[in-house]
Amino acid sequence: MRFRIPPRPRRSSLAAVAALALTASVPVTAAAAEPAAEAGRPGDLVAVAPSAFHPLPGQPTATKAWKIHYRSTTADGAPNVVSGTVIVPQDGRTGPRPLVTYAVGTVGMGDSCAPSNNLPHGTAMEANLIQQLTLRGWAVVVTDYEGLGTPGVHTYTVGPSAGHAMLDAARAATRLPEAGLPADTPVGIMGYSQGGQAGSWAAELQGSYAPELKVKGTATGGVPADLMEVADFNNGSYGSGLIFMAAAGQDAAFPELKLDSYLNPAGKALVGGMREGCVAIDAIAGSFKRISDLTTRNPLDQPDWQARLNQSRLGRTAPAAPVLQYHALGDELIPYAVGRQLRSEWCAKGANVEWDTIWVGEHVSGVITHSLAVGNWLADRFAGRATHANCP
Repeated sequence: MRFRIPPRPRRSSLAAVAALALTASVPVTAAAAEPAAEAGRPGDLVAVAPSAFHPLPGQPTATKAWKIHYRSTTADGAPNVVSGTVIVPQDGRTGPRPLVTYAVGTVGMGDSCAPSNNLPHGTAMEANLIQQLTLRGWAVVVTDYEGLGTPGVHTYTVGPSAGHAMLDAARAATRLPEAGLPADTPVGIMGYSQGGQAGSWAAELQGSYAPELKVKGTATGGVPADLMEVADFNNGSYGSGLIFMAAAGQDAAFPELKLDSYLNPAGKALVGGMREGCVAIDAIAGSFKRISDLTTRNPLDQPDWQARLNQSRLGRTAPAAPVLQYHALGDELIPYAVGRQLRSEWCAKGANVEWDTIWVGEHVSGVITHSLAVGNWLADRFAGRATHANCP
């Protein structure tokens, strides 16, 4: 597949000189060197190729799609390049339409798991949820996150990186001429589980990182707002594989953590496989294991690990736009109390938060059973209707 470099907007002579560094294309899956990320602004398009969106294998949709590579920012503020997919309904609408920047839940850490590699084939796990948005006439941009579909290891659960990737995906979608989305397009932020962490980080960062985006609301569910609490909850349980995936993701973002120096042979084998695998296999392989089963000493007891995990803790900044936050009471992976604590911290800082408890169901079912309500809530935000905040 051949990429083209998209047209660049007019800019200053200094920026134009910097843009001359961008002369190479980015391949879809090959582990080639990334182009110089410092050559442009966050959200600038690096490369574009036609793609497709199929909710199920062979199921047609009245949409057009493009795979994009765009500029973004790591957790520590360095420039990087992230991939994603822009999807626009082909419904005859000629005027402006809303845009949802969408973050998927955990799919794995291998490049083959990236949404952009699965959406064209009907094998993406949340494609039907995305279709619910396009059927409303909304454009959707789905980030692959840092290192998922691009060179390097996926920085799984590193919140600031994921928040940057979501906001820059929205910027990139509005800079894609074929999408027909102007710079003042109304934007919604949406995600669940890992995507809930990403979306919540995007909401917290938007006011300082991407204030020009016209964000109307953020809907996030099953949010792992405190990784230390989530790790303690899952240690030795059904969801313990997520602990080791998260450790590998943090190590990818912050190599000085030296994860492998803490792992015993069994731990190195498991984590090595996780860095290349998808969630269905990784979750089974890592389930019902304790941290002590796979390490020579617990990295989570170390100050440097605690500091980096704390860097991804949510609740320090009130989102500028209204928030719908929802969580299943019986969530077996992300404790309900973790979600409630985030809601309390946002409310205490003056955020406009509507909290929904899912009374029946568990973690995975929550994103499905609540999808209609989430879509309706975003529709109200796009329509400018009043919110129904219910902070204590």
